[in-house]
Amino acid sequence: MSTALITGATSGIGLAFARTLARRGHDIVLVARDRERLDLVASELRGNRVSVEVLAADLTDRVQLGSVEDYLRTHPVEILVNNAGFGVPQRFSSGDLDAEQQMLDVLVTAVMRLTHAALPGMVARASGAVLNVSSVASWITGGTYSASKAWVTVFSESLAIELAGTGVHVTAVCPGFTHTEFHQRASMEMDALPEWMWLDPQEVVDRALADVRKGRPVSVAGPQYKVLSLAAQYLPRPLVRTIGSRRPGGQSRAR
Repeated sequence: MSTALITGATSGIGLAFARTLARRGHDIVLVARDRERLDLVASELRGNRVSVEVLAADLTDRVQLGSVEDYLRTHPVEILVNNAGFGVPQRFSSGDLDAEQQMLDVLVTAVMRLTHAALPGMVARASGAVLNVSSVASWITGGTYSASKAWVTVFSESLAIELAGTGVHVTAVCPGFTHTEFHQRASMEMDALPEWMWLDPQEVVDRALADVRKGRPVSVAGPQYKVLSLAAQYLPRPLVRTIGSRRPGGQSRAR
């Protein structure tokens, strides 16, 4: 039975990944900061008669991040889902630099280091998948959040090319606005957003798992976001910058 390790696994898209993969018979390793919530999710998932481990780790802490890296190096993890993330609703020029650094640590550094830890084993076994949860915000000018997600998307696309023919697939999962705790935690007011703009986490996960099986380097759920993401990639950059400056929800655009 194969094992999936999921970061940010106690809510939202990460929890949907954990539930879906457990239902499909994968053993699960849950990674998040809150041990109590981890234990609750683990108890639920064990009802699927799969093995569930919990790793309580703050991915902004290099020592705790290192413990997750060590696990990936020493255990045959078949699926890695880099989902942990948060937004910082502030202007960069006047904002808290430490908060920006923490966001970069989780959205970029942790993704890079955990992927690097997992890939050698996957390549040696000629089997495996890495799903990096990015965002449609990676194609617009949405502050440091968008810049971080742009890194995740390009990183994933680059690895998909590098690993072609190895049996290992890497996919950037790029959701739009999704019903999770993400915006609430960032104190973002989203009531004005029309309902058609919202995705369900399960929709994002189902699309992502289907796309990674097909070897697609980028996964976008929802017809509305397929259209919007294509427009963001091909519209003139001055227009994209104008759209980005008018985005709702502060600095963050997705999840």
